[in-house]
Amino acid sequence: MNQSCKIYEYKTLPNLVTRLRDDLNNSDFVLLYAYNGTGKTRLSMDFKEKGKVKKKGQSDTLYFNAFTEDLFSWDNDLENDTNRVLKINARSNFFSGFRELALEEKIFAYLERYAEFDFKIDYEKWEVSFSKVIKNPIHKSNSEVPEYIVQNNIKISRGEENIFIWCVFLAICELTIDGQESYNWVKYIYIDDPISSLDDNNAIAVASDLSKLVRSGINKVKTVIASHHNLFFNVMCNELKKNRCKRYFLHKNGTDGHTLRATDDAPFFHHVALLSELKGAVDSDKINTYHFNMLRSIMEKTSTFFGYDDFSKCIYGVDDETLYARSLNLLSHGKYSIYEPIEMGTDNKELFKNILQAFLEKYEFYLPEILVEETKQSSLL
Repeated sequence: MNQSCKIYEYKTLPNLVTRLRDDLNNSDFVLLYAYNGTGKTRLSMDFKEKGKVKKKGQSDTLYFNAFTEDLFSWDNDLENDTNRVLKINARSNFFSGFRELALEEKIFAYLERYAEFDFKIDYEKWEVSFSKVIKNPIHKSNSEVPEYIVQNNIKISRGEENIFIWCVFLAICELTIDGQESYNWVKYIYIDDPISSLDDNNAIAVASDLSKLVRSGINKVKTVIASHHNLFFNVMCNELKKNRCKRYFLHKNGTDGHTLRATDDAPFFHHVALLSELKGAVDSDKINTYHFNMLRSIMEKTSTFFGYDDFSKCIYGVDDETLYARSLNLLSHGKYSIYEPIEMGTDNKELFKNILQAFLEKYEFYLPEILVEETKQSSLL
């Protein structure tokens, strides 16, 4: 029987947990794709509890899921409405190395990839304050009033908060992999839907950063990653395909039962609107660095649809295919803030135009003219 057709049934989550832990005895990673409502969070907690039973109360799993976000809570300073801070539940093992190791630098190294705010941790009060540089509303040309000012003690958005907590988790994973004594209890890393609030373009950056990090921890920790995000799952599959990695579709079967389908495939989805936006950017010549991420996002989805094991196969057979594949791989992982619109240089613009044109000529996507015109106009704003 083909490996991708095998289906395994489990009547309870503890039985499924046993299977995942057994898999990790002979592999470095387990990737799970599952829709929301399947029970991914419950599965991650049962995985953690299984470790406590085996080690007589001592956890062996560092996890990221909805409960991780609950370790942080806002104090909005309702009385004065000026000093808003994010409180940290310091009693959790999650923060066992915070005070001694001062993680700001490690956290910020990840945070600057996804956001445009700064932070400061007060280890005495166990709270985080945030700041952001904004355009000064009273600045005028040729005036002495500064063009930009710093807003302190701001409340960041829910999405920004999720990103910050994710970066904290990545920094702790890095410490774990580096062998810091405070986290020597960690045998497994379990990650449940790290990007629930990120768009497709940022999903590539998150998946690339995460795959690089967990690969560096091979022979030190074992990792389970579960997600409902098809693009994220697909990128992780491609990034970890050269390692010992089990890949499954997780489905709910009845009230408490679940099935695992071993697969070499990945879910697929495609947004014609993204292609229309890229076409509009090219037509207006307003091509920004993050557009390489968008183009790779589309190719990841297209490669999944056609059953390719790598996004670069979408441009096999076109002129300069090797140059295009290498350029996309490099320029979609650039060390710049995803949200900051930085216009490409002339050479990269021409390269981007050529890659997009070759892709559109090979796959005759229907791009409604109204979408192209709308995205072209938005690029000019």
